[in-house]
Amino acid sequence: MALSKEQREYVAHIVDLLQAIGPVKSKFMFGGFGLFMEGLMFGLIADSELYLKVDAQNLQNFEDLGLQAFSYDKSGKEFKMSYFQAPEEAMEDSELLSVRASNAYGAAMRAAAKKGKRAKTKK
Repeated sequence: MALSKEQREYVAHIVDLLQAIGPVKSKFMFGGFGLFMEGLMFGLIADSELYLKVDAQNLQNFEDLGLQAFSYDKSGKEFKMSYFQAPEEAMEDSELLSVRASNAYGAAMRAAAKKGKRAKTKK
């Protein structure tokens, strides 16, 4: 799938904004982009929309704003992921975006820690 100039520029712009929280990189995945820092995916971009990782600690913030989870259709079934739309105001306020992205990175770290614990208990 060829990416348009606008898509590439949007991703580059988001990655540039997110440098405020650390060395964020993007990776093309499944028609969208994963956003990574230190090997952990904490965000994704699909259809020129930024989504951020959520968990029990930050989910309510997104739900209170009426934001939607990233979802996709597979074999006629809808699957929702633990990534929610970034608030519109965060896209215009770099400090707010940094706070939201940092919280999303925290959710990714907690998810990785849980996976690590499960892996240890399986041995």
